[in-house]
Amino acid sequence: MDLMKVMISEDDFRVAELHAQFLRVVDGVEVVGKALNAEETLEMLEEHQPDLLLLDVYMPDQLGVDLLHDIRSIAPHTDVIMITAAKEKEIVEKALKYGVFDYIIKPITMERFQETIENYQERKKRMSQIETFDQEAVDQLIKSSNEAAATTISVPKGIDPLTLEKVERMLSDAGGDGLTAEQASSQMGASKTTARRYLEYLISIGKGKAEMNYGKVGRPQRKYYRG
Repeated sequence: MDLMKVMISEDDFRVAELHAQFLRVVDGVEVVGKALNAEETLEMLEEHQPDLLLLDVYMPDQLGVDLLHDIRSIAPHTDVIMITAAKEKEIVEKALKYGVFDYIIKPITMERFQETIENYQERKKRMSQIETFDQEAVDQLIKSSNEAAATTISVPKGIDPLTLEKVERMLSDAGGDGLTAEQASSQMGASKTTARRYLEYLISIGKGKAEMNYGKVGRPQRKYYRG
């Protein structure tokens, strides 16, 4: 089986190398280049024509999201996964309108990274196995591509899907130590009330749990853990 060619576009070489390390543990993947800015990204895309581009938004010479039109022209068969700290609504909307396969908010976990790469590999495999699409095949393909998004779109008012995903990752990273609402609010850069709303929502959908932590002194604290 041919290796899936992946290119990384990331202005921080340390982060780029971290992504490359993540990719090395996924079977069937070859990293064909690492670009540090927008200009290098377009040059290397034209040269390598990778299957997949991991694209950052904040680069020194141009926003990665503003490259999407040129990427479609230069490398029409290259799919894009955004891996970025950008959370602004207009940036996320523009990326989704250009049909990026996934949009991952930094900092990312190995589990989340590997999941999206494997989902992408599965979609490519399905595409290669089908000569002519009937409605059922198209439905299955779209369902598998959007499965993660579909689970986060139907959230109540006051719950942002991208923020929810971040809080879920925070709980995963906290492991057995768990998080208080105060610790979560500090990591999120949001109020304690907002943090508690997201944490309690994760509990309501079965992705979190809470316990009372009785310390030696002071009031007991409610601690949240990954469900």
